[in-house]
Amino acid sequence: MITRLNKALGADSVITGAEIPPRNWVDASGSSPVCPMALVLPRTTEEVAIALVLASEHGQSIVPQGGMTGLVAGATPGERELAISLERMTGVEEIDTVSGTITALAGTPLQVVQEAAEEAGFMLGIDLGARGSCTIGGIVATNAGGNQVLRYGMTRANVRGLEAVLADGRKVSSMNKMMKNNTGYDWTQLLIGSGGTLGIVTRATLALHPRPANVGSALVNVAGTAEALQVLRELGCRLPGGLLVFEAMWREFYDIAVGTMGLDQPLPAQDAVFLLIEAAQGNDSELTEALGSLLEKGSIIDAVIAQSEAERQSFWALRESVYEYDQHFPPAIGFDISIPLDRMIEAVEMLRARVSHVFPDAPWVVFGHLADSNLHVNVMANPSQPDLRNRVEAVIYGVTSDCGGSISAEHGIGRMKAPYLGLTRSTPELDLMAEIKQLFDPDDILSPGRILGSVRGK
Repeated sequence: MITRLNKALGADSVITGAEIPPRNWVDASGSSPVCPMALVLPRTTEEVAIALVLASEHGQSIVPQGGMTGLVAGATPGERELAISLERMTGVEEIDTVSGTITALAGTPLQVVQEAAEEAGFMLGIDLGARGSCTIGGIVATNAGGNQVLRYGMTRANVRGLEAVLADGRKVSSMNKMMKNNTGYDWTQLLIGSGGTLGIVTRATLALHPRPANVGSALVNVAGTAEALQVLRELGCRLPGGLLVFEAMWREFYDIAVGTMGLDQPLPAQDAVFLLIEAAQGNDSELTEALGSLLEKGSIIDAVIAQSEAERQSFWALRESVYEYDQHFPPAIGFDISIPLDRMIEAVEMLRARVSHVFPDAPWVVFGHLADSNLHVNVMANPSQPDLRNRVEAVIYGVTSDCGGSISAEHGIGRMKAPYLGLTRSTPELDLMAEIKQLFDPDDILSPGRILGSVRGK
């Protein structure tokens, strides 16, 4: 098969052995690195199709790779798997200012697409912390969320059209630009969030949005989770332009940011929930007036309004301080869960009680996109403890299940979460997912073992 790949694609597009870069051995999940049997680097959709035809003929399992920023071992190769990286398929192909769309190849980094949109006077509705390295294909494959879901939705809400290659090498294309195209089954939505198990996305057309002319930013502290949810609802009614961002950082997170990491402390550290809020404003005073009213009512304890871009960035530095934890703590075991808002108060208290009981000496934090029901939990326990990951997963997913939540809010399933899918999906749902996989990939060569696998918690 490798001989045939070399002949069809050229030797510089098929790498084997020690020449395969370590970055293609493991994604950001922290799973054990595995050298793929070969790394294929196509430059076009046609070359992706050729690789899949040959792999299909040989029954060869494949793992698609993008920016390798995933956290669930979806892009980490398995033993004897062929890795297909789309890193050479880059570039923004079109910006349609009339339709309000941008089309890019799958290997294009998100930040490149964002900057192209901004140069054209628009903004992209998708933004992630890994914007400099995550790719459009990976974002589509995982249905990524991020910082702007509250206003613009998950990735699937921003996709207008897709091109992809199926397991047998067939190319399917619906490079639609229209907001309305109600013509039967929408195969593109099946591929969004499929984690590379149904096909390999090769290009995408995404919606563009007008950039808000005036964005107000604030850091607010409230007494607890109940008060944070109250503020969310009240601001939704008081701000005619709408909320753009509503990020929550519970006290454990804020203490580490301003204490251990020494970041600027806009508000005193105390037993509270700290909220990073951004809103589209008709004038400079809308957010200030809304927060002033809430302060008078006693709904919030205090607030700081950003008076400059530098001050706004200092608020974001608090929220994004989690990316520097590896300089201060043992490797974090991180979680991306969803909790129904009406169970959020209960869930946070359960997390505090159970994590502290099982790992009394471990630093840990809870934070996330509260308005989207999305919590992130990081536990930095001593890695020498036996069976550590399984014990931490039992605690966090136990709370998730008890509160009727989801084991994955925005990072997908991959290999790491596949055993727990039964906590979130019913047996009929799992059966239907298996039937869809069988239809698209009857020989199970695309990303085997990801999403669908042995299911615990049934």
